[in-house]
Amino acid sequence: METTIFKVGTATVVKVPELELKDFTLSQLLPALDPKVVEKHPDWIDCRTYDIKTARVHLSVHTWVIRLSGKVILIDTGVGNDKDRPGLKALDHLNNPFLQRLAQAGVQPEEVDYILLTHIHADHVGWNTFWNGNKWIPTFPNATVICSELEWRYGVALTAVDENAAAAIRADAGIGDPVRLPTPGVFRDSMMPIEEAGRLRRVVANGSEVLEGIRFISSPGHSVDHASISLVSNGEEAVFGGDITHHPFELHRPDIVSMFCEFPDAARRSRQKIARHVAESGALYFSSHFPASSVGRITFDEESFNWQFVE
Repeated sequence: METTIFKVGTATVVKVPELELKDFTLSQLLPALDPKVVEKHPDWIDCRTYDIKTARVHLSVHTWVIRLSGKVILIDTGVGNDKDRPGLKALDHLNNPFLQRLAQAGVQPEEVDYILLTHIHADHVGWNTFWNGNKWIPTFPNATVICSELEWRYGVALTAVDENAAAAIRADAGIGDPVRLPTPGVFRDSMMPIEEAGRLRRVVANGSEVLEGIRFISSPGHSVDHASISLVSNGEEAVFGGDITHHPFELHRPDIVSMFCEFPDAARRSRQKIARHVAESGALYFSSHFPASSVGRITFDEESFNWQFVE
């Protein structure tokens, strides 16, 4: 596995891939975007992200490994192996060599100090745990897993099938009613064992530092309290956007949302907020689902945002 090392100040960042997804059509992923509209904008089309002949989008699921001040930090942990996801065939009962790839990047599970979660969805928290033949236990035994307090409480309420509590949390979030709910089972098998092991830390995603140089930036909509993660080192910034975007087309058309977004109106606002910050600050953007290097620059031309990969 070839590993590109990206530098942000004194920090280094590498991508550890888990799987590629090429089965989604554009109309499935982004229902409001007509493929014929895309064809009228050849400057949007990159063969690494879109097959114009089949109208299929190319996506990636991966984890970012940060080394900063002697610490090893993971941003999200992908899907995980052996997870029961009957409603998501592409994620159901995987058997991927993710830990071997992590080792090739120079990281053993016990060396991970922190895991930062942009949100609690099936393809972002799965490797938090693994099945030891008897139960789900932490994959990274020495890591502190940091997530949104509100996102955690929402998961607790939904897992307990406590609709009154879930409705109260949605009211606290102030982003309206959802059009979909998180995938069942994810919270139980990938989050609850972390708390049971005493490895969980919950924070408010309000831009305050959660670790030196690292902040959770509120960007709800894709999930109830989705956070984009900002890393600043020596005056340079990286933004790990999580699922404010799934595909570069969402930057060209910031009015659309993916099929996976729970609160569409808030998702649109958050994407524009984070994308504008990245464009204006010159931050390097680390995507959760773009293929190829998954890293790039966002610019703004007064009508829409634009994307350029950095290799």
